[in-house]
Formats: sequence, structure tokens, C-alpha cells
Amino acid sequence: MSEPVAIESVLSETRVFPPPPEFAAAAHVKSFDEYEQMYAESMRDIPAFWEKQAGELEWFEKWHTVLEWNEPFAKWFVGGKINISHNCLDRHLTTWRRNKAAFIWEGEPGEQRTLTYLQLHREVCRFANVLKKLGVTAGDRVALYMPLVPELAIAMLACARIGATHTIIFGGFSADAIRDRVNDGGCKLIVTADGAFRRGTEVRLKDAVDEAVKQTPTVENVVVYRRTGSKVAMQPGRDHWWHEIIETVDAVCPAVPLDSEHPLYILYTSGTTGKPKGILHTTGGYLTQAAFTTKMVFDLRDEDVYWCTADIGWVTGHSYVVYGPLANGATVVMYEGAPNFPGFDRFWDIIERHRVTIFYTAPTAIRAFIKWGEEHPLKHDLSSLRLLGTVGEPINPEAWMWYREVIGKGRCPIVDTWWQTETGSIMISPLPGATPAVPGTATRPLPGVMVDVVKKDGTKCEPNEGGYLVVKHPWPSMLRTLWGDDERYKEAYWSEIAGHYFAGDGARRDERGYFWIMGRVDDVINVSGHRLGTAEIESALVSHEAVAEAAVVGRPDELKGQAIAAFVTLEGGRTGGDELKETLRAHVQKEIGALAKPDDIRFTDALPKTRSGKIMRRLLRELASSGVVAGDVTTLEDFSVLEKLREDEE
Repeated sequence: MSEPVAIESVLSETRVFPPPPEFAAAAHVKSFDEYEQMYAESMRDIPAFWEKQAGELEWFEKWHTVLEWNEPFAKWFVGGKINISHNCLDRHLTTWRRNKAAFIWEGEPGEQRTLTYLQLHREVCRFANVLKKLGVTAGDRVALYMPLVPELAIAMLACARIGATHTIIFGGFSADAIRDRVNDGGCKLIVTADGAFRRGTEVRLKDAVDEAVKQTPTVENVVVYRRTGSKVAMQPGRDHWWHEIIETVDAVCPAVPLDSEHPLYILYTSGTTGKPKGILHTTGGYLTQAAFTTKMVFDLRDEDVYWCTADIGWVTGHSYVVYGPLANGATVVMYEGAPNFPGFDRFWDIIERHRVTIFYTAPTAIRAFIKWGEEHPLKHDLSSLRLLGTVGEPINPEAWMWYREVIGKGRCPIVDTWWQTETGSIMISPLPGATPAVPGTATRPLPGVMVDVVKKDGTKCEPNEGGYLVVKHPWPSMLRTLWGDDERYKEAYWSEIAGHYFAGDGARRDERGYFWIMGRVDDVINVSGHRLGTAEIESALVSHEAVAEAAVVGRPDELKGQAIAAFVTLEGGRTGGDELKETLRAHVQKEIGALAKPDDIRFTDALPKTRSGKIMRRLLRELASSGVVAGDVTTLEDFSVLEKLREDEE
């Protein structure tokens, strides 16, 4: 039997939450009619819409062409000269924001630092001069392998200031992962630290760099920031202490005017074939969309204290901790450590003490908060919050409702955002003062973004018919290529559905025009000829009161093609057993039908996740299918979770 092209949607959600009237009255976009008018206008001339947004930035020279499109290669604001570091720092120094807090940083052990825009500008200029002193020039690549400290953002902005292309490697990857990324990028210099704090223990970063650079011939210098104070080996001539070399330079470093298409950063994502993919983002278009979406999606205003919990090593940290917020002159909270150290209330304590107004985190974190218990947020004053956001993967409706009621007390709009490393910026999201929210959906595309749900042949899907989520027109913050591999770029993103950028996600669009993300198409399960998205089955499981989190994968089945295997973590204090398994199977049948009933349910204390919080379903699929994990596990946050699952398998 041939495989159906559509993905069947089995989830139903009818709850609707309009924006609170008092929020809408003061919002940048105040009504759904206003959003629809803005969106329709943007679709009439997409380049003209983005040209208007680009005009909000400071350019050294204006562009002569808004968009050059030679499918699948885009150039935005061609001929324009701009500098991101200038837009994030210098232009605020002529205003009252010069003495406004740019970063409020808190270390896991409890230290606190605040950097104003004036102070941040000074530190960025100094480190830019360090880079120049060590021979780094425009176009060179610099690898950053650091803890979540202000110096990481300083190093990024210093690279951008002189035109060096940065590639951030999450501070926890192995020496092999560092080596592969540094060699692929041909990096000239690495910035690292002695170590980082994570759940009260030290992660030794310099040791990993020392191991990696044995096999990285392009690396000439290593700059080491002292974070933990532990003893590390320093190679004379190659290694330099940050605090020592910074004293040898001055604090004057003009921002270099750069071509709009100048490479800003390479960010590596895990490739299924093993070789990491170097996503390349450039300058003018990326900042245009990152700045616009930060302002509109988070309804950002000058008095806000904004906290995105992502590590800067992931794209969310690039776009929504550093570049987007600073371009808007925001005050950004940055926290180094784990959400449950030293206690399960660390995040809520930070929100209360710093009076955070906007909180942006991952669905996996929210489900962890649910599992830990609502008593932790309830003992803190979270009344400063006015807006909540989610990022990273689809959020199931019950977690959305918990977030709304327990954290937002029913008064904070939630922006459920869909985007990717490759898109650079948020593509689909509610506008908090305009869009009626429905739990579990990212709602509508943002102005200037043309997305659709189509079948494999490119024809449009009917309402509520599951298909492939695509982008049909170039957008400014899109990836330009894969570093050094144009052919792989074309194959990975443009070959699946002719003329469309294929995101890799399944989705459906309902009668309202709202987009429901159904998970990666790689995660679709083919049960007796029916293609089911795993996200919907997971959502049905989590809607049961006993379940905190669930991951669903397919395993081979002689009769049905694939069987549904579910890995389930329970609410605190609950225990599993055969009776609960049958209860959960019946619950899924009641929620979405017999077809989606899990064949296997396994209870586990935790699910294997990447350090950015995404569930590693690929590993679970291997376990469910063969009982063995053979694939790449370098991005795994906690290896003990995998070991426990393997033991349970045996």
C-alpha cells in the first residue's frame, strides 16, 4: 500500500482566551483586526514591508536593492552597510538608555552583576581590541565555548564589531564536538573559560578545549576567562587570560561598516548523518527580523525586565537574549545555572527578586516545573509578570493551561512561538495584544512571513488536514546556506517540496487559520497506513492528571507497520504499574481515538534531552526498536537518564 501524503490530525482543542482588554489597550498591536490588516498589507509586497522594518535600524549606507532572490539563495538589503554591535550598543549611548541596565546577570552560586549600556559598550570595545591584537580581522572565524556569563555576549558583540564571524559551541559539548566545529569553520581563535557551574559542580571547559586543539590546525590563540578559579594548564604563546590581556588595550574601537550580507555567525546543528550542519546567518536581514520580532511578539517596552532562559549557545540565545533585545534597548536577565539548583524554586526566586515582566522558556522546562509541584512557584510573588512565552517545540494544551493559571495567574497572555535555528527569528506566534490564544497552537504567521501547510506535491492542504509546514517566500533572517556546503543546503531544505523551504515539521491549519505544529515529520508514526504526529499523542497522554511528560516514538511492527511506544514520566509522588498503563491507553483512546492508543508504555524518572531542552526521540526510537542506542549522544544533557533507560530495557 502506498504511503498517504497527509499526516492525520487527531487532536481537538476548543478553549479560546482573548487578550486581556487592559493589555490590548496599551499593546503595539491592539486588535486582531489590526493584525489582519497589517498582515494583509505585508503580503501585498513582502520586500517593501521588510524595507520599512530595516529603516528602524541605523545604517552607515542605505541599500540599493531590497531582495535578490536566486532560488534558493537570498540576499537582503543589497549594498547596505551596517554593524550589529553599533545597533545594539552605540546608538543607545546618545539617549537616556546609556545608563539603563542592559544585562542583569546572576551566577548559579548567587553572584550578581549589572552592566549598563555604557558599561557593556566599553567592555565590548576592549575585547574587540583584544581580538585585533591577536590578529583577528573581518571575515575570520572565532569559536566561543563559554559558560552563560556576560563575557559570552561581550565576545559575540566584539566579533560583530570588527566583522569576525562567531560560532558558539555550547559549553558542555565534548572535545570531539569542539574539534569538528572548529575545523569545519576554520576558526582562528577560541574564547573559553576555566570552567562553568552546573548544579553545583564544575564543568571543566578549558580541559575540553586543550584536548580539541590538538587536532585543530587553524587555531592560533585561546583566550581564557576565569570563572571558577580552578587550576588549568596554560600554554605560553597560545593561551591568554582574559583579565590580563584586556588590561593591555584601550576602550576605543569604532564599529566597522559591514556589508548587509557579511557573515555574522555560524551555528552548528546536529546532522542525522553525523557531520554537523553549519547554519550561516548574515548581518542586515538577520538583525532586521530579530529586532522587529522581539519588539512585536513580546510587546517590548522600555520599562520591561525581560528574561529568556535559553543558553546563548542555542539560536534562541543569539536572537532573543542578545541581538534582538539589545537592538531594542531592553533590560535582559541572564542566569548561568540550572532551574532546580539549589532548590526547585530558583527561577521563581529570580523572577521575584528582579521583578521580571516577560518570561520566555521551553515547554520541556514547563513540564519539569509541573512535575516538581506548584508549591514552588506559589511561594513567590510573581505579580511583576505581564507576558509569558514558550519556545523549542510544541507545547501541549495542559502544560499551556498550567503555565497560564499557576505562573500567569490567568492574566498574562502567552506567546507560543514557532521558529528554528534555520529561520533565525520567530515565524509563527500570537501577537499578545491582538491574537485570541488557543492552548497548544502557535496561531498565525507574523507579518512579512508567508507560510503554508502542503502535501508532498506542493498542493495546499484543506483545513485540519495534516501536511508539511513550508515557507513560500524568502524572509530576511533566513539562513543563507550551510557553511562551505551549498549543495547540502539545497538538498536539506529545498529538495523535498519544489519551490518551497521545507521546515521538517508536520502541521495543520484549522478553520481560524491557526497553525498547529505536529512535530518533526521524522517522528511521524505510520500505523496501519495512517500517519500520526507524535506531538498529538504526547499531548493526550499529558492531559491525564498522573502524567508530567511523555515522549512517543514508533517501533517496527509486523502487523501494523509501526507500533506506538510511549515513554512517560509521572507527577511527583505517583507510581506506575499495569493498571495505570491501561488507564492511560484508555485515556488516549477517549481523547483522540483507538488508532492512537500506545502499544507500549514505559514509566521513567526522566526523558533523555538535549542541553537546549528538546527530547531526544531518536534515542528513544532506537531503544524501543532494538534496545540499543548506537547514534550520536554528544548533545545529551544527562547521560545517567540514558543509562537508567538501558537498565530498564534489560
